[in-house]
Amino acid sequence: MAEQIAPSIESRQKRRWHISMSQADAILGYVLVAPIVICLLVLVVYPFFFAIWISFTNRMIGQPGQFVGLANFYYLSRQPSFQATIVNTIVLVGWVQTLKLVLGMGIALLLNQNIRFRSFWRGLILLPWAMPAFVAFITWKLLFAPQGGAFNYILIELGWVQSHVDFLSTRALAMPSVIVASFWRGFPFWVISFLAALQTVPHELYEAAAIDGASAWQRFRHVTMPSIRHVVLVVVLLSTIWTTNSFEAIWLMTQGGPSDATMTFPVLAYFGMQSLRIGEASAVSVSMLPIFAILVFIVAKMLQKDD
Repeated sequence: MAEQIAPSIESRQKRRWHISMSQADAILGYVLVAPIVICLLVLVVYPFFFAIWISFTNRMIGQPGQFVGLANFYYLSRQPSFQATIVNTIVLVGWVQTLKLVLGMGIALLLNQNIRFRSFWRGLILLPWAMPAFVAFITWKLLFAPQGGAFNYILIELGWVQSHVDFLSTRALAMPSVIVASFWRGFPFWVISFLAALQTVPHELYEAAAIDGASAWQRFRHVTMPSIRHVVLVVVLLSTIWTTNSFEAIWLMTQGGPSDATMTFPVLAYFGMQSLRIGEASAVSVSMLPIFAILVFIVAKMLQKDD
């Protein structure tokens, strides 16, 4: 009888030892994760919800402000500058993303082929992305300058224009100029992302499609795109958020002008901060959140559907 009791006691002690060890591992895990959680709460979560709260107040610098509900959003919706901002943001993001997708995919497909000096071209394509944004957009501003700008010099030499063109001070040309500069600055990210995804597609799929008589377009449509669809969706989502929140391009080149022709959400929020109206400035920023939430939801659903 004692011999039967002894193993049972020993097994219970082993189970208790395993439970205590698992609890210790869990506690250690929480301790290791705690600094990251605290940093996220302090640096991300708290400022995020605090900005949302401020958007519902009439707070100004030096004054605590009072809760005003949706008054800031109602006021903004009636302002011509805010209405122009919505249109300008849609135009900017739509054109820039379309150019990045088409040309970025085309360049990625080209760099994925066995061309001469392929490594050199792959490294060269990163220069716009590696260049600081301040330097990049100041350079484009100088290129578009009416006096001494390279584009004006080329157009006059070719005889396409008779006098200098002020690209950044003309309503019809300011937004296209910003679109070109924003595209040039950001398209390397698309190229590198697409190129990395293309290298994961098995060559056997292309060989099988070629044996079946598929053309180059059919191979791209039925083999390449389904294989890299996840990467394309994520890149489109990230780049859309970045382009919408881009401040340097507009501020350094046009500062939202002329006459709000290039005004976007970040620049409008900055003007609100300059006028000390923190509540309205926060409302401008918060008004973008529903759009981003919808985009994230759509992409997440599409990715989940593919899985």
